[in-house]
Amino acid sequence: MAKKAATGTPRMNKKLYEVELRRLQAELVTMQEWVRESGARIVVIFEGRDAAGKGSAIKRVTEYLNPRIARIVALPVPTDRQRGQWYFQRYIEHLPTAGEIVLMDRSWYNRAGVEKVMGYCTPDEYRRFLHQAPLFERMLVEDGIILLKYWFSVSDHEQELRFRSRLKDPMRRWKLSETDVLSITKWVDYSKAKDEMFVHTDIAEAPWWVVESEDKRAARLNMISHFLSMVPYEHMEPPLVRIPHRPPASDYERPPRELNRPVPDHAARITELAAEAKAKKKG
Repeated sequence: MAKKAATGTPRMNKKLYEVELRRLQAELVTMQEWVRESGARIVVIFEGRDAAGKGSAIKRVTEYLNPRIARIVALPVPTDRQRGQWYFQRYIEHLPTAGEIVLMDRSWYNRAGVEKVMGYCTPDEYRRFLHQAPLFERMLVEDGIILLKYWFSVSDHEQELRFRSRLKDPMRRWKLSETDVLSITKWVDYSKAKDEMFVHTDIAEAPWWVVESEDKRAARLNMISHFLSMVPYEHMEPPLVRIPHRPPASDYERPPRELNRPVPDHAARITELAAEAKAKKKG
């Protein structure tokens, strides 16, 4: 029986998900080759509620892509110098050149979300952003950049469940910050900020696309499939690479292995311990 999200919706079958994800990731590799050959420039913005699944979606998008072509941009808190710049200035230097894809794990929309709700910007800075963001994005699109904006939507109940899951998992606890937790008590404030942001920045040249993320598996497939549909790529065969025969090393003699400093064979040790435990269990 399929597990259910907090809303009661059955989660997508894992085997079906993995098969389709693999197919879509192969298409992303094909698209990447077209981007490289054509010199296209793509910016993909990932925004949404905390714990809505943005990071895991980015991970699946880039899993098999060349990091020299597909870059993830996740900027830290601005420095004092950056705070004195035009707001969009520090984002501009991360925009793609010809043949690049930039995936933004949060973006300039920080100002319309967390900065607005948490009071990290002034009312004037906020209003200026809502006015300038559409102008800035129209300039990017006018210059030929393919700009896609995804909003990952998750219910308050599901978000809280994911927060609690992170808190119990030592491998993911680092993802949970005090600011994240405040999104529970400030749920309505964030909702109002998101609605206002959409009113001003959901423009024809760069619309917002909403990814329902109650089921992370379905959300990833939906987002990647839509991403591929929005890029006019062509199937291009990568250049044929021939692997040559290795010439004999007639003038080279490898130094004795004893001169090296090998790392301890941890893999052999745990294999040995597992075998001993298995034998002990049988005995």
